[in-house]
Amino acid sequence: MSFKSHFRFSNSQRNGVFLLAMFIVVFQCIYAFVDFSSEELQADAKALQKFRQQVDSLKREAADKNKPKVYPFNPNYITDFKGYTLGMSTDEIDRLLEFREKDQWINSAKQFQEVTKVSDSLLDALAPLFNFPEWVTNSKPKSNWVDYSKNPSQNSFRAKTNDQKIDLNTATAQDLQKVNGIGEKLSDNIIKYRNKFKGGFISEIQLQDIYGLSPEVIERVKNDFAVKTPRAIEKINLNTATKDQLVTVQYIDYEIAHYIIEQRTLRDGYKSFDELLKVKNFPVQKFDIIKLYLTLN
Repeated sequence: MSFKSHFRFSNSQRNGVFLLAMFIVVFQCIYAFVDFSSEELQADAKALQKFRQQVDSLKREAADKNKPKVYPFNPNYITDFKGYTLGMSTDEIDRLLEFREKDQWINSAKQFQEVTKVSDSLLDALAPLFNFPEWVTNSKPKSNWVDYSKNPSQNSFRAKTNDQKIDLNTATAQDLQKVNGIGEKLSDNIIKYRNKFKGGFISEIQLQDIYGLSPEVIERVKNDFAVKTPRAIEKINLNTATKDQLVTVQYIDYEIAHYIIEQRTLRDGYKSFDELLKVKNFPVQKFDIIKLYLTLN
């Protein structure tokens, strides 16, 4: 068999081979010299990038809206819960509370850091929110104002002993209205709240629960009044309480009671009340009130 027979083509075959070769050459030239990048695709990429930026912006706005708003406050009235939400550690909160228990007052951001030992970064975040009374921020103090930072043994409230205070459970509206910042409306709110419970107040902490009372006014009330005859209650053991027992506590419903027991099981019992702050849907703003009804014994 001759190999030459494989290379013999008819005219039509030769024409076909030639056309095929021409097509190959043309397509190679097109591929080499023609720009296939699509302006439309580039435009779409820019539009996609712009769309992503808009989505990211909307996400940031939504995140900012969901952040709890922190309003200006007097650092002298930071509670356990308030300190916890501000990012303070337990030790830092305890230092502040111990300082305040001695009837001493924070008069500046610098003094706040000296007492609590908070970091510079946390102080930078908190200091713009500090709202001190006028008698602290006023550059020309009144003649009867005491510079507490120079004389820590004194303060503007002239704290009374417990014997000098009036029992909050027997105080009249007229007694309450002697406190600066309390008029007829607020004194009526205090007495109405007291009368909701047979036996009245358990603790001065419950003043936080009365509509219209600011932390500053509460502190003035506590300077002149004390719960000397607290309402008798039977505290509930947090580590053994049933769901039906827990719902008898103010601000705890069946759903929260369920989550409290669920967390108790997972933790093999609560070691401190602060662990309640991590319970799902727990009313953290009422933490100090709820603690009045509980025990860990």
